[in-house]
Amino acid sequence: MGTTTPPRTLAEALRARGDESLAGLLRARPDLLNPVPNDITQLATRAGTRASVVRALEHLDRFALQTAEALAVAPDPAPYDTLLSLLTGDGLDDGDQRDDAGAAITAALPGALSTLREQALVWGEDDRLRLVRTARELLAPSPQHPSPTGLGPTVSEATAGMSPGRLQEILAATGLPATHDPVSAVAALAALFTDRTRMAELLDTAPVEALSVLDRLVWGPPYGEVTPNPTPPVKWLRDRGLLLPVSTRTVVLPREAALHLRAGRAHRVPEPVPPVVGAAAERDPQAVDKAAAGQAFTALSTVEELLKLWNGGGPAILRAGGLSVRELKRAANSLDVTEPIAAFWIELTYGAGLLATDGEPDERYAPTPASDEWLDLSAEDRWTHLATAWLAATRTPGLVGGQDAKGRALSALGPELDRSAAPDVRRRVLALFAELPPGTAPDAETLLRRLRWERPLRGGATPPAATGPGEGADLRSRLALWTLNEAELLGITGRGALSSQARALLDEGPGAAAARLAPLIPEPLDHVLLQADLTAVAPGPLERPLAETLSVLADVESKGGATVYRFTPGSVRRALDAGQAAADLHAFLAAHSRTPVPQPLSYLIDDVARRHGHLRIGSASAYVRCDDEAVLNEILADRRSTGLRLRRLAPTVLASQADPGSLLEALRDMGYAPAAESAEGDVLITRAGARRTPPRTPPAPVPEGPPVPDDTLLGAAVRAIRAGDTAATVIRKDTSDDPSSATPAGSLPRTTPAETLATVQAAAMTGSAVWIGYVNADGAASQRVIAPVRVEGGFVTAYDHTADEVRTYPLHRITGVAELAEDGKP
Repeated sequence: MGTTTPPRTLAEALRARGDESLAGLLRARPDLLNPVPNDITQLATRAGTRASVVRALEHLDRFALQTAEALAVAPDPAPYDTLLSLLTGDGLDDGDQRDDAGAAITAALPGALSTLREQALVWGEDDRLRLVRTARELLAPSPQHPSPTGLGPTVSEATAGMSPGRLQEILAATGLPATHDPVSAVAALAALFTDRTRMAELLDTAPVEALSVLDRLVWGPPYGEVTPNPTPPVKWLRDRGLLLPVSTRTVVLPREAALHLRAGRAHRVPEPVPPVVGAAAERDPQAVDKAAAGQAFTALSTVEELLKLWNGGGPAILRAGGLSVRELKRAANSLDVTEPIAAFWIELTYGAGLLATDGEPDERYAPTPASDEWLDLSAEDRWTHLATAWLAATRTPGLVGGQDAKGRALSALGPELDRSAAPDVRRRVLALFAELPPGTAPDAETLLRRLRWERPLRGGATPPAATGPGEGADLRSRLALWTLNEAELLGITGRGALSSQARALLDEGPGAAAARLAPLIPEPLDHVLLQADLTAVAPGPLERPLAETLSVLADVESKGGATVYRFTPGSVRRALDAGQAAADLHAFLAAHSRTPVPQPLSYLIDDVARRHGHLRIGSASAYVRCDDEAVLNEILADRRSTGLRLRRLAPTVLASQADPGSLLEALRDMGYAPAAESAEGDVLITRAGARRTPPRTPPAPVPEGPPVPDDTLLGAAVRAIRAGDTAATVIRKDTSDDPSSATPAGSLPRTTPAETLATVQAAAMTGSAVWIGYVNADGAASQRVIAPVRVEGGFVTAYDHTADEVRTYPLHRITGVAELAEDGKP
């Protein structure tokens, strides 16, 4: 659909685009598809709304934005050469440096204009470039919204409302002849300011102090305050229109004068080329991969430990949602990390679907059934699951500890941690990592500078009150810094450089990443080293059954490359409570130790086992039963048992007012090893209960605007818009003798029911297309081009060119029908 004359409106410019170009616009601005526009005119109208234009501007890089800002201060329409001169200046100073910058701008400007055209922010041929009206309003200078260029209003805008006499005084002071009306006076003053030679001559006569005043205003802001009796330099500038009054106490430097002082440049520092991401260090790629793999294994161990920590039911949920500060501290102490890092691991586990709320009246966090499936996976598959969840997550643990817009603290797992820009920033940061040679760690400052160049308007996307770590920086920069730290914790990077397994994850997917990581993950061990000081050393990761049993039988004393477990009476009793016998423990240690079982450890197990279950706790409120009366006498005589309110019921039985659980714990604290028993007198085995939530889906990322449509949807949308445009602009046969009765373009046709029936029947017989007006069940009116196939029972079945499918329409909902001219067929 080409045009022979230059487009006069944005709709005409969009109509002249090819289908690929139109699909590119819808892909870049998916908000225009909600819902699919009826035709090109509606698409252009929607593309010019303020919200849509703001979203489009936010996705521009700095030079494309500077190009749009230059167009906003240029004449409308502006020739390409005028736009280029606003970006490069007139080249009268700075010598070779200006020449180099001008060459870079000249080379980059066509690409920037192409981006603006693709986004439907600029339209028109190169000799008549137009910025859409809404974008001009957003970017043009005004007292309420200063332009990023630092320019002020034009002479015409600044002198609006100025008295004709005052205008003539300014002309006389500048040596210009008087004019007969204010319009010509303003034009004469503007022509003086834009004439390089005459303007230079005028400034040559200015006092040095006046030039200093101009130097302070030239790059913005262009507004200044004056007293009722201004100084002579200010008075000299005001008399000659170089400072024009905005109010009684405010003056402004007009745009034409500022551009002369800037040598024609709209921006002080145009940035046509993206900043280069510098290298902070060069590492051996193999060392990077090994370091990342080691950290990946640590990440898996940390998540497993967190799941184990909350295995029997985690902390309660705050009334406002999330985790309390006390519980976060407790988790941090258990994981042996700082609170911000603990918040990261908790949020990662939650985002991966391994942790959720249980939905009970006393709602708590607990592992999900998916966590058991995750634990059964290989180490490399568990890591790719975590890394994939992290890449897509919009929840931002770096905000924990800050405040929301109402001044309330942001808590881990709370409802206010979603930031829709997070996935895009993470992937972009890692993509910039990937552009560097393998093993290269980027410089953080240059990385942030590059991100700010790519999305300069996205920096203000965070509410001012939503502060936290990195306070004072814009949201994208803070997200980038958090990404650097989180990627290192997760094993995406190693020693500051991107690992090969992470490159595979980004380029090829989880399968390729798992294959790269598998050889680097240490094989789990099936043995430990028992020592005489009641400790066991695990020289590497242990097989899951061994690790689970050992974690019950002993307490973890230290972690690192090797894990040290310590055996204590409490830990041995814990294993006996879980149903193990002393013989089982001896056999277990002998089977999994590369060193002989030390005698002190054997004695410890036998001693605890001999006393274990000697006392029995049941429910009366509670009772203590023991065959050894001396032990019960000892308990009664102990001052620490006073709070239990014990009394003897029989020589071998004591009763207590405390509940069985409290009584059990109290006697253990006193140094005994009681065992709980059932109502039948059987010993109760107290294995650590595994509490699971009902099946839960991971939290869905909060999208940043509408999702990008796929190619199928784009193709269908373009066909629908084209067909709707054909219906709106189609040429219809004039069957009336009265020209005034013709249907206006864009309005619905109106015919009687009999005429409608006859026309669609004729079209069905001849296989021709007709134009109809249709009102659906909701009362929404539309116009369509259809090719009727069958008419019967009060319905017409036709191929709808607008929807690109066969549909059936009730005849009573068709407002009218018109035949198409030969050159108006779709």
